[in-house]
Amino acid sequence: MNQSANSGHQTSFPKNQIKVLLLENIHPLARELFSGEGFQVESLSGALGEKDLIEKIRDVHVLGIRSKTHVSAAALAEAKRLLTLGCFCIGTNQVDLEAAKKLGVPVFNAPFGNTRSVAEMVIAEVIVLARKLGQRSMEMHNKTWKKVSNQCYEVRGKTLGIIGYGHIGTQVSTLAETMGMKVVFFDIISKLPLGNARGCNTLNDLLRESDFVTLHVPATPQTHNMISEAQIKAMKKGSYLINASRGSVVDIPALAAGLKSQHLAGAAIDVYPEEPENNTDKFVTDLQNLDNVLLTPHIGGATEEAQANIGAEVPAALIRFVNTGATLGSVNFPGIDLPPTKGTHRILNVHRNVPGVLREINRIVSDLDANIEAQSLSTDADIGYLVLDTNREPSLNIKTAIESLKTSIKTRILY
Repeated sequence: MNQSANSGHQTSFPKNQIKVLLLENIHPLARELFSGEGFQVESLSGALGEKDLIEKIRDVHVLGIRSKTHVSAAALAEAKRLLTLGCFCIGTNQVDLEAAKKLGVPVFNAPFGNTRSVAEMVIAEVIVLARKLGQRSMEMHNKTWKKVSNQCYEVRGKTLGIIGYGHIGTQVSTLAETMGMKVVFFDIISKLPLGNARGCNTLNDLLRESDFVTLHVPATPQTHNMISEAQIKAMKKGSYLINASRGSVVDIPALAAGLKSQHLAGAAIDVYPEEPENNTDKFVTDLQNLDNVLLTPHIGGATEEAQANIGAEVPAALIRFVNTGATLGSVNFPGIDLPPTKGTHRILNVHRNVPGVLREINRIVSDLDANIEAQSLSTDADIGYLVLDTNREPSLNIKTAIESLKTSIKTRILY
């Protein structure tokens, strides 16, 4: 056991021995924040394949990734010292969240950091598509002057349909209304409309009345190819499709067919079912060389402001977990944020969620004549997460006894 220089409490692991690995050129602010806590920090510019990742994270306590590093169950099983994992992006489908949870590793992401950047890009694409600016620019680069107004439109008065009315969808909604657009949205969860936006009862209702359709949904089995041939046929003739969410939600061949038949007037796609690992790999899609199609390389959140925001947002959650055990905001873990109690030691326990665990833990505390100063338990279908503040003297014996329970997955004294 060691003394924490900041708290004066006993701690199971000194901060200067906590190793942080940041992959994929994560913003320097993240390194500064971790270093400021006294952690050891290593940053790599690229992603790692599974074999290299397994070798690299065996002694890592905190892992930070973006979207290209895939953290499999096999990799997690080898990361014996891993306390927590941060995805420096919105998406978390690159991580086996269930495997991480069952190993007692909470995963955090950045649900807010790039919200404005993505929303602004979507609005820009609405205007570029409506005015055919991509085509006009390419013609000029090819020394062709084509000044026309045919099939070029203002966006004022047009209807924007938003699929997924979350953080980004609502930002898009607000920006669109300021330009005089009508906004409708569809979400599987009941949401309070902003401004004059109106919810639709079904996806097809939205598709039928929207001049522009933009997607802001996660990658799940339910959203896989949610826009395919039938949905494209349900869209208004001459409408536009925008996808800056996840590549798996749009059936690309079906979209290409809808564009070639001129049922759709255009599209803007930023994400794809398969994306290159790095900037030197070639990229091929059925949408290339189609008229009035904007193709961008997954840059919705690629602004200086967004990366700085994410570089602060994710480390804040990871540091809070390392320092206090707080899991609020975790995408795979029961949420707890118990304020510290003076003069105590804090024990963290992750266990299988079966009846009687808390009774057994309270019995251990009672048998050791200890006192519970504060306690919080939260569960989901698979695990329970317990944060327990007790008087200092018996804390090691309590931790050892709880750790020996057959239901325990991970137990440690935080301080």
